[in-house]
Amino acid sequence: MKKRYFILLVGMISIKGFSQTPAPTPTVAPAEKEWDVNLYGFIRTDYIFDSRKTFSVREDQLNLYPLDVALDPNGKDLNAVSQSNFLSLTSRLGVKVKGPSVWGAKMSGTLEGDFYGNTEASIGLLRLRHAYVNMDWSKTSLTMGQTWYPTFIPEVFPGVANFNTGIMFNPFGWATQVKLKQNFTKEFSGIVTAYKEREFTAPGPGAQNSAAINSSLPSLNAQLQYKGKNVLLGLGAEYKTMQPLTTSATNLSTSEKVNSSSVFGFAKYSNDKFLVKVYGISGGNLNNLVMLGGFTGTTSASGIQSYDPTKTTAFWIDIASNGKAIAPGLFFGTTKNNGADTAAGTAAQIYGRGITGARVIDNVWRVSGRVDFKKNKFRVSPELEYTSATWGDADLFAKATTNKKDVNNFRVMISCVYSF
Repeated sequence: MKKRYFILLVGMISIKGFSQTPAPTPTVAPAEKEWDVNLYGFIRTDYIFDSRKTFSVREDQLNLYPLDVALDPNGKDLNAVSQSNFLSLTSRLGVKVKGPSVWGAKMSGTLEGDFYGNTEASIGLLRLRHAYVNMDWSKTSLTMGQTWYPTFIPEVFPGVANFNTGIMFNPFGWATQVKLKQNFTKEFSGIVTAYKEREFTAPGPGAQNSAAINSSLPSLNAQLQYKGKNVLLGLGAEYKTMQPLTTSATNLSTSEKVNSSSVFGFAKYSNDKFLVKVYGISGGNLNNLVMLGGFTGTTSASGIQSYDPTKTTAFWIDIASNGKAIAPGLFFGTTKNNGADTAAGTAAQIYGRGITGARVIDNVWRVSGRVDFKKNKFRVSPELEYTSATWGDADLFAKATTNKKDVNNFRVMISCVYSF
């Protein structure tokens, strides 16, 4: 009996097995990442030698221009001495984030810092460079937060090995801003930016950044860009109004402002073998861009000071190889102090960069040559740099008119960078 039941059970299982075809396993698409977080940065060490003392920051890491002649009682130039240093302050760490879409826009953000510090006293401490969010609707994008000044073009800046990235000739710095970009076609776009300057402000009659904070109107920048397969072209203009003080030295209410404008243009050509970049800018009160310039002040009988911007022009060109292992490059830049339209009350009422007491810079030019030796993510870049500045006695228009002297600095540096 038990044997009969066993045979019957086996038969039923067999019939059931052959009567049903197993359902195919459904193909499940991998779930899209809700969040994507990526670290990036580099570890950098520079060796620097200067033949002369320069106006520089962070223990000579970033050099702007050679200092004026300063004679001791024996007639010896106190600034005609050489200096050198090893530094790793520019090592950088950043994080890029992508998250779920918001209102139909793809979301991304960047948070980046280095160890440069914000002042000489904070050297070696973490400094905020970028902190912004970007919303992208394909043809329209909106950026909010701290990132490059709109006059700094990330695709068109000098490829020099020196950390100064062509400073004095190319705008530099970051500002908290709102930027709207509209792509009219695949190649043609327009950008409008409103921002408040806060980095690298030059001395003035008020506290640091007070001129920007006291102004109810943010700086306004607009530009047009054309981007083709090998070419990038751009043209832009900017208007800004600064208010250094709300209360005069005589305790009177004041609303006097420094109103200025600037225009700039840039171009880049690149192919498999080489690339060429050029940039030019002309305008007033460009000191926040770490360039020559500022403004003059005239104090009335009541003690209220009025202002006029000093004008600056700058141009540079950079030619470099696109070699994957060895890439030489050559840079040339020049900038000129064109002074103000209105005279200052006294020589002491000239505020800006490139001024030391009664002396002011007339012009600066620089030429440098470099070679990048690259292997995987490691790069070694020796560079020779020659910078010349012409100093003169300042007139009331902040121009160097008399007693001009040329001073020069020769910098030798080797930069080693390991990126990740």
